[in-house]
Amino acid sequence: MKKQVITPPGAPVIGPYSPAVAAGPFLFVSGQIPLRAATGELVAGDIRAATAQVMENIATILAAADFSWTDVVKTTIYLADLADFSTVNEVYGGYFPGDYPARVTVQVAALPRGARIEIDAVAYKAP
Repeated sequence: MKKQVITPPGAPVIGPYSPAVAAGPFLFVSGQIPLRAATGELVAGDIRAATAQVMENIATILAAADFSWTDVVKTTIYLADLADFSTVNEVYGGYFPGDYPARVTVQVAALPRGARIEIDAVAYKAP
């Protein structure tokens, strides 16, 4: 199985990892926090705006690998505060055109750069 690193132009990377790795029919998207690619600045404060930024970051990575939201089969959402759960659900759900992927949501003690949310994803495209 061939492995390909996916790094869209301007993708926010803050450590020794790849934004995504394609392996066969799978795409593994690293956890995305609400960083604006153009500035590297964190979207802070409003969880709705932060969630939208995370989802846009994932959308950029999916597109760079020729995948889409319909190919996403699993996500994990990491929240600094589960009180944000319903707002995150509302924003997150708007990105999927139909069937939702399997998902785990957990509350964590802290996230990189003080972010309130991080999401990773696994996508699959039949060969």
